[in-house]
Formats: sequence, structure tokens, C-alpha cells
Amino acid sequence: MPRTGLVAHERYFWHDAGSGAGFSDGNPFVQPDRHPESPDSKRRLLSLLDVSGLLDRLERIAPRAATRSELEYFHTPRYIDSVAQLSSAAGGSIGDSATIGHGSYEIALLAAGGCLAAVDAVVAGRVRNAYALVRPPGHHAEPDRGRGYCVFGNAVLAVRHAQRVHRLGRIAVIDWDVHHGNGTESAFLDDPSVLTISVHQDRCYPVDSGQLEVTGRGRGAHTNLNVPLPPGSGHGAYVAAFERAVIPALMRFKPELVVIASGLDANGMDPMARMMATSATYRELAQLVLAAADDVAGGRVVATHEGGYSNAYVPFCGLAVIEAFAGERSAASDPYLEELMQMGGQGLQAHQAAAIDAAAAVALRVPLAG
Repeated sequence: MPRTGLVAHERYFWHDAGSGAGFSDGNPFVQPDRHPESPDSKRRLLSLLDVSGLLDRLERIAPRAATRSELEYFHTPRYIDSVAQLSSAAGGSIGDSATIGHGSYEIALLAAGGCLAAVDAVVAGRVRNAYALVRPPGHHAEPDRGRGYCVFGNAVLAVRHAQRVHRLGRIAVIDWDVHHGNGTESAFLDDPSVLTISVHQDRCYPVDSGQLEVTGRGRGAHTNLNVPLPPGSGHGAYVAAFERAVIPALMRFKPELVVIASGLDANGMDPMARMMATSATYRELAQLVLAAADDVAGGRVVATHEGGYSNAYVPFCGLAVIEAFAGERSAASDPYLEELMQMGGQGLQAHQAAAIDAAAAVALRVPLAG
């Protein structure tokens, strides 16, 4: 059986997002600090894959640079030009909380192209599934601006590539990043061929998006599912959200490919949100999606790496996901898991169940595959 594929490249760690401090975007009273979207958590994940022994059992997929025409699947020519021009100079702001440095354009092309290479490998059957450990992230990027540390919409471009090059029809995107996948949602809101699902902390970022009531429009009615969870949601809430809402929606839609926007910032140690997921949570979510994809999509799953800002804990959450993809356990164990799982509130709470049940009712309106 083909192995799990991994896209990774040293250049991803060279993207310069500038300085920053939490959510601040240029306030003169905030002392500059290391930017939250630093390479550290991603580099440490790759290192953990190596020292755990799992890296040797993965199929490495070489990334390539996305082309201009591929970027235009989603982004406007004017925005692409502005990113390229800033990158060729000293860098600068490309939107809301999105900054690039010198040379970041070429790195962002390699990140987007790495996701396309992962799709190629999975659709061709060279690998069973694939994880694209890319940077900069993409799920907040909009057609005409960067947003939330994101430059190009990696997951959006992966979907369009699968449709235009590989002639796939129905595709689902599942975004488990703690922040709402606003950019991905905007790309497919009126597209009946793509089911977009975002499970996120309610009104965390962007604070004005991700509402339960946004379910698609026009021909894409009921093909967008938002699952806004209350702050403090942990293992029980996340598993219930997937079992009651996400997986039923996926089974109704029956996609030919599942793309996961794999943000790992819902973990209980992350500084950019207030959730309590653990590596065991991510492992179970991945297993649930993989099992459903086996039933409806021939097992074809591609994950694009998104957020995750705890340098200590993101590596263990990412390892759990990739172990689930590979169907095996490595020699590494999570040193934080027992304490996190014993914290109060890890079980499903009544107010969380109410939010999940509301999303489950929306999931029942996802169009059935013909």
C-alpha cells in the first residue's frame, strides 16, 4: 500500500513575517516582539518527525513553485503584483495582520506549489494521503489581500488544482484551525461543487466571520458549514462536533477528495486562542476524517498546515495527525497529554453541546450527492 506523503522544505522556515506582539498590528505603545507566526513550531514539528523515526517511513514529496496562472485561480492580478513588488524590495504590509519580508513571494509560491504537489501525488495514487508542512499559511488570505499572517490561499488553490487539472468534481475542505477559515469560505460560498466546513473558536479571528447562519449562497446554498465552538472547548467538544456535525455533512456530500486546513492552534497551550484540545484530540479528529474519506473519497486526503503558535506543543499535535495519516505510532510520546486531559472542562459541557447540536441541524441541510 502507498505510504503517507510529506511536503516540507527548508525555505518555508525562511519566510520573514516581521516583528509583532500578539494581535497587535502597529500600535505605538506595544513593544515589538518576535512575530507569533515564526518558523519555530513548524521546524520543531519536522524535527520531532525525524527523531521519532516516523520521518523515515514517510514518502517525501518535492514542492515546486506555483505559477502565476495557478495563483489566479483565486487571487487578483493586482494583489499578486503587490506581493511580488514588496517582496523584491524590503517587504511590508499586504493586508490585515499580514506582513512579508524580502524574498517572501518566492517562498509563498513554494508553499502554494507544495500543496499542489501533494494533491498530484494523492490523486495519482503515489501516496495514500499527504501532509503539506508549508509556510506561510493560507486560510485567511482573500482574493485581493493577505490577512491573519496568510499570503496565498493554499487550500483554495489545492481545490481548484484538483478540479481543473485532475478533473475532480466534488471536493470538501475541513478547517480545524482555531480561527475561522474566512478566506477559504469566501472562495466557495456560491460554489455547489465544494463543501467548506470550519470548526473554530467563536468570534476569535476574524471576529466578524464564522457565524452559524452563513451556509452558502445562490447555487452554493447549504454547502458551507460553520461550527463556532465556545471558548474553553476541549477534547469532548471537538470530538462531538466532528461526530455530530462534520462527519455527517461529509457523508451527505460525498466528495472525491478531502482537503484539511490543519491549524494546530486549538491546543490547550496555544497563546493565540482559548481552547483546550490535545494531541489525542487531533489524533481522533484525523482518524474520524480518514475513516469517512475511505468510505466516500477513496481515502484521498490532503492536509495543508495552517496556524499553531505553541512551540512546545504544536510538534506533538502535528505528530499525532501525521501518525494517524500513516496508520502507525512512532517512538515519541506526548509529555503534556496526561496533565492537559486532567484539566477541568475536557469533557463535553452542556453549553458546548447546544452549539454543536445547532451546527448538526445545519449539517442536515448539506445537499446529498446525486
